[in-house]
Amino acid sequence: MERNGWVSDEAAPGFVRVRLDLAYDGQEFSGWAKQRERRTVQGELEGALRTVTRSSETFELTVAGRTDAGVHARGQVAHVDLPEELWAEHQDKLLRRLAGRLPHDVRVWKVAEAPPGFNARFSAIWRRYAYRVTDHPGGVDPLLRGHVLWHDWPLDVAAMNAASERLLGEHDFAAYCKKRDGATTIRTLQRLEWARGADGVITATVRADAFCHNMVRSLVGALLFVGDGHRPPDWPAKVLAAGVRDSAVHVVRPHGLTLEEVGYPADGQLAARNRESRNKRSLPGATAISGCC
Repeated sequence: MERNGWVSDEAAPGFVRVRLDLAYDGQEFSGWAKQRERRTVQGELEGALRTVTRSSETFELTVAGRTDAGVHARGQVAHVDLPEELWAEHQDKLLRRLAGRLPHDVRVWKVAEAPPGFNARFSAIWRRYAYRVTDHPGGVDPLLRGHVLWHDWPLDVAAMNAASERLLGEHDFAAYCKKRDGATTIRTLQRLEWARGADGVITATVRADAFCHNMVRSLVGALLFVGDGHRPPDWPAKVLAAGVRDSAVHVVRPHGLTLEEVGYPADGQLAARNRESRNKRSLPGATAISGCC
């Protein structure tokens, strides 16, 4: 349960923790987190859940990764704690009823009782995003315009991959993150690579243990400058080492970004992962900064 800002690793007595696997098209959403008078993914899901269970209470969702306005998700994960009697009554019908109640730009694909210790946010060991861009001189396929960025310069994928390799590993990504008070910007970037498909769309695959605000879109912005020849391949790593935002690094538009998958450890390792995720992170010789992710 979530009380006073603390997200527990176990449901309270009398409740069942339920995992939801879901997807959404972010074009018409003001991000994941619910806001007053704005349409959000969390708001739509919690409203639909309240309606289909005929509950007077709103049951709050905890998500693996809060996406910004305009960002899509194919493999998002959330959990919600439901009263035992409500879960027993609705579990077999919940998925189909949510499909009938939710708008067409958000879908829940799976609803299941979570294993002990599962927390959609703190149990995750990595998140994988994809950013899609095309450098076709004619622009973006109209059928893909809501999911692919058009870059009006030819892109050298090999140069972008060479630059990406220098960014892998555990670093302080302050130069590529929008700073938030009390939150660390230390992350472990596990994978960052580019590939051009047969259709000409270039996809960046980005995987890390966690991401700070605007991190993927800032990294993509820097690497596109390498790909089009405006910066050398060693420039993104120099920006990273400087540790401060560089005005030349642009945060690219959100519509090219999709949360593809969230990874979790084996059930027996969930509790250990939750504790690790809540630890303060610091690099050797650096002062720890409070904040979970």
